[in-house]
Parts: sequence; structure tokens; C-alpha cells
Amino acid sequence: MESLTRQTFIAGLAWAGLSLTTVAAFAESAAHVGQPAPAFQAVDADGRTRSLSEFAGKTVILEWTNHECPYVRKHYNSATMQTLQKDMAKDGIVWLSVISSPPGEQGYVEGLKAKELTVQRDAAPAGILLDPNSKVARAYGAQTTPHMYIIDPKGTLAYMGAIDDKPSASPSSLNGAKSYIRQAVAEMKAGKPVSEASTKSYGCAVKYAPQS
Repeated sequence: MESLTRQTFIAGLAWAGLSLTTVAAFAESAAHVGQPAPAFQAVDADGRTRSLSEFAGKTVILEWTNHECPYVRKHYNSATMQTLQKDMAKDGIVWLSVISSPPGEQGYVEGLKAKELTVQRDAAPAGILLDPNSKVARAYGAQTTPHMYIIDPKGTLAYMGAIDDKPSASPSSLNGAKSYIRQAVAEMKAGKPVSEASTKSYGCAVKYAPQS
């Protein structure tokens, strides 16, 4: 039954317009709420190799992003994403933006451009991970930009899915939107289980590099 449900969900993703590569990555993903978050290594915008293990004992938020995606622009042009990043930092949470677009695809940038975008938008991630080979994206089954993941201090995946409950690229949809990220973090701080630990992400499909 679980296998059938997963197959049905994957078929739904394909029907929704996600590429077969994106759907396949989801199917192969090792990311499951309540299980250890997949380990990873990636070079950041400053050329440093970063890994999940270096943040052991801290809550980590992963944000898949693509600056050319209208859904991402909605959250950055309104400063919703930057405000969320800064508020999370005040709580000691490590926020990592992940760019998985390969060269030649929408959203691809090199380190210098990634840093320029951060300054221009007054964004405040703790780091920007460049994933042009899509290894981190495949490990987590990232489907859309944005796609959000929260990892608790024990290294367990506590949340995966949408940033909020308004799957629209329209700025007006931010009015009255429920932030799944704020809700999950508040519940974690209170020692409660995350009530909506897995939601359907929305946005532009993640552009995956061919597997070598």
C-alpha cells in the first residue's frame, strides 16, 4: 500500500508539470521526515566546502532557490524570505540557500553572482550552497523553488515541503498566508511534534544536471 501511494504521488508530480528528471530524483531521495537528514557536502559561494555535519547540534533550514523563478521572486521582492532568514538567525538557526541549477539552465549562477544577489536583495542566509551537479538536490528530492527542509539539532529531518500555504506566484497571495516554517520552528522550540511535517511544495521545477 505504501509503495502504491508513493507511486501515485510520483505520478501526480509528473502530471503537475515537473520534469521526469525531477520526479525521478524525488523517487530516489533518501529524505524522509522523522529520519536522519541526508548528509551532504557542497561548495559555498565563497569557495569553501561545507557539510551538514559541521552544523551538528543546531537547527538547519535548507531553502532551494532560483532567482529567476517568479515564485522565488514573490518571496524576495516582498522581503518575506529575507525577514524569515533574519528572524531564524536570531534564534540561532542556520539557514542555507541551495542553488542546484546546472550551467545553461534557468537560475544557474557562480559564486560571485550569488553573493551579489544576496547583497542586492538584503538577504541573510548563513551560507549559499552551489549544487550545479544536483547531488544535494537528489539526496533530498528537491522538486521546486522554493522547497524547504528543516533539520533538528539531532540531525533528524523535521519538516519538508512548501514555505507557506499559498501556492501562487502572485504577491497578493502573501496576505493571510500561513508560514509552515514559522509554525514548525515554533512547535520545535516548544518541544512539540511538528503538526504539519510534510506539505506539498510549490514553485518552479528544480533544474537537474544529468547524472554522470
